[in-house]
Amino acid sequence: MSSGQKTHAPTGHVVFVGAGPGDPDLLTIKALRALQAADVVIHDRLVSSDILDLSNPAARRLNAGKQGFGPAMSQDDINVLIVAHAVDGAHVVRLKGGDATVFGRLDEEIDAVTAAGIPWHVVPGITAASASVAAIGQSLTKRGRNAAVRFLTGHDMTGFADHDWRALARPGEVAAIYMGKKSARFIQGRLIMHGADRATPVTVIENASLPDQRVLSTTLDRLPADLGAAALTGPALTFLGLAPRAAETALSHSRQELA
Repeated sequence: MSSGQKTHAPTGHVVFVGAGPGDPDLLTIKALRALQAADVVIHDRLVSSDILDLSNPAARRLNAGKQGFGPAMSQDDINVLIVAHAVDGAHVVRLKGGDATVFGRLDEEIDAVTAAGIPWHVVPGITAASASVAAIGQSLTKRGRNAAVRFLTGHDMTGFADHDWRALARPGEVAAIYMGKKSARFIQGRLIMHGADRATPVTVIENASLPDQRVLSTTLDRLPADLGAAALTGPALTFLGLAPRAAETALSHSRQELA
């Protein structure tokens, strides 16, 4: 090599990995392999320590957590962090709770690494809706009940998120609402305003798939009050139109007796 030639550090690689809902047993094999090969793991607040402990012991772990309505690392700073380590030649795992493609700001981070000329790929994970519906013994769709399910966010960059409330208020609709605890009263008001039945079942699952999982079975009418009384502090997913299987069975029997 001539003295005038310059050497360049090899460009790294970024893997966007879905960590699943929290139970390490629900990680995919591909996600586990990515973690074990990582030089740097940049993770969200909701990723459990049990999952982080499965990563390469020599890897750097960097918390880039966000918290709704609370302090957070800006998305621009997260993008810079990912790119900086990959440019230095690191194998970077960007580890996101649930599935990276569902309310995970994945596109913004992909755009950043693409602009920097860094190769990347995505490893999907089990999203909170799948883990939560399993926890209550239900399915997201059911013949004769609903042929579609909506994944909604309770709040977005401008505050509480607006949706097609008239459509959501129709009987038989099912929706999985992410980040919906703080917006429960707003959601209730919008739905009732558009004609939703106050007796519509609503289920909130906190810490889905984890040992401290809690299930709150309520109705649209009682949602804010019951949420306040339950004092849920962990991440939670809200189902509109679904009750836990046991509660649904009891309600069905009650209706038959009244008929």
